[in-house]
Amino acid sequence: MTRIQISSGSPFEEQIGYSRAIVQGNWIFVSGTTGFDYNTMTISDDIVAQTEQCLHNISLALEQAGSSLADVVRVNYVLPDASEFPQCWPTLRQHFGLIRPAAMMISAGLADPRMKIEIEVTAIKQSN
Repeated sequence: MTRIQISSGSPFEEQIGYSRAIVQGNWIFVSGTTGFDYNTMTISDDIVAQTEQCLHNISLALEQAGSSLADVVRVNYVLPDASEFPQCWPTLRQHFGLIRPAAMMISAGLADPRMKIEIEVTAIKQSN
């Protein structure tokens, strides 16, 4: 079974030693993804904007893997401030409301104090 590494181009991947995503068979494992815009290496102060950027970054990784958010079966959310999570719900519902993957939210510190949310997903490509 072939293993494919997918990169977003973020300097963090090389500095830390990880891939944005790994494709193993039909499975796609997307690393914890933050709200950085990797083209400009900037991040908004707004948690909703960060959530949207996280999902955009995840979508790009899934596209490179031949997949999409529609194939997500598991999602993990990490927020330093759990009280901010409800602000994200409309955005999350917009992207996951129909597919309703298994989900979990954890409140924990993130690597950079500017980060307000990190999202990790697992997807499985649908058989053709």
